[in-house]
Amino acid sequence: MTARYQATGRLPSTVPAAPSQYRKDPYMIDATADADRAVELRDAVVDQLVADGEIVSKDVEAAMRKVPRHHFTGDAPLDEAYDPYTAVIMKEDGGAHLSSVSAPQIQALMLEQAKIAPGMRVLEIGSGGLNAAYLAELVGPNGCVTTVDIDPEITERASRLLAENGYEQVKVVTADAAEPIAELGEVDVVMVTAGAWDIPPAWIEQLTPGGRLVVPLRMRGLTRSVAFTRVGDHLESDSARICGFVAMQGSTAHQEERLLVTGTEEIVLHFDDGLPADPSKLDNAVRHERVELWTGVTVGLSELIDTLQMHLAITLPGFCSMSVSPDLDTGIVAPARRWSLAAVEDDTFAYLTTRRTGDDKHVEYGVHALGSHARDFAEKIAGHLRDWARERRGGPGPVIRVYPGRHPRRPGPRRPGHRQGPQPGHTLLAPGLTRRSHRVLGGLTPETVEEEPNR
Repeated sequence: MTARYQATGRLPSTVPAAPSQYRKDPYMIDATADADRAVELRDAVVDQLVADGEIVSKDVEAAMRKVPRHHFTGDAPLDEAYDPYTAVIMKEDGGAHLSSVSAPQIQALMLEQAKIAPGMRVLEIGSGGLNAAYLAELVGPNGCVTTVDIDPEITERASRLLAENGYEQVKVVTADAAEPIAELGEVDVVMVTAGAWDIPPAWIEQLTPGGRLVVPLRMRGLTRSVAFTRVGDHLESDSARICGFVAMQGSTAHQEERLLVTGTEEIVLHFDDGLPADPSKLDNAVRHERVELWTGVTVGLSELIDTLQMHLAITLPGFCSMSVSPDLDTGIVAPARRWSLAAVEDDTFAYLTTRRTGDDKHVEYGVHALGSHARDFAEKIAGHLRDWARERRGGPGPVIRVYPGRHPRRPGPRRPGHRQGPQPGHTLLAPGLTRRSHRVLGGLTPETVEEEPNR
């Protein structure tokens, strides 16, 4: 078999007239009922997010109770607009999501990460209107919010909705936010609401010393909402949460690359940092018998495993993810889910899987590998899993530091085969990483790893 790869409304105006004491306007009844229902749902969402620990400050709670979310979600039904953990897709192109209103949970966690205070100047990158309205509530009358998007259709809509809902003070700009925004000056917070693969220099240069950048960042296929503080010439993270966002457009857009293991969409390996040096070495991997190795590493169904993903992304050369088409699946691979963490080494690839333990309260991690040295590669990955269980489990994630692209490399272990030296943009420094992008962790458990988290 040959491996192939590729880059990859208005109320009616004709209501019968009648004395008000005899007839009620049915449209007014419906509108009032909808408004009351929206308030109920909005309060229920905020109550849920407070109970779940996603909203912790009174200011964020008050903002999310006040702004009418459903006014910014088009014709989505109220129940969908106020689903606490689901985004509302606003614009698509050939199945690709180009614009969405983030789930209330995601908006709450990023607002909390930003630590916005009254009187602050805030730049939002990625417009929709709703989040800018929250920001306007948080900065108050003495603050300033500018929201930027590259798509004029989106900024036109954001301007209209903000004005209709009483937030005319928000400045809406159509531009590629990778470049400095004219006449903006320095801001206290930059909040990015589109998935980013790199941090353009303008984002840091526009931040005041001690200012905060909150951004959904991809690292080797993993996306985390990372909160940074500007410290001198660089950024330093203090929190990160799992999230998923519509990808950034414009000059900082990034395209993953895919390797079709069998030459079809049956088994696809997804790479964020480029394909292996010689993808053709995997041409015959699936001709080898599948090696299955169980590691003895078990985790509770509700135990957080965010640090496991990050640990493997940092330590495994050839780290990637694997997806399997249910329509084309012939059983060559047998992952527990349709999306799995994976890795490639030379002519062999491997992926993680799980199985329930006897008590049905835990899962055990295993490694499946195919290729000429499948056993050795499976043992290597199992070793990384056991290292995580022994040294990183339950602990904090790495601190992420972002330096100007030509900053000299800091001391630390070198990931085999990874590029080093000057890079454009900015350089990420974390244990075992030196690269041109950035990220971290959130609230993932074995039960929630059901689908690809970022696509």
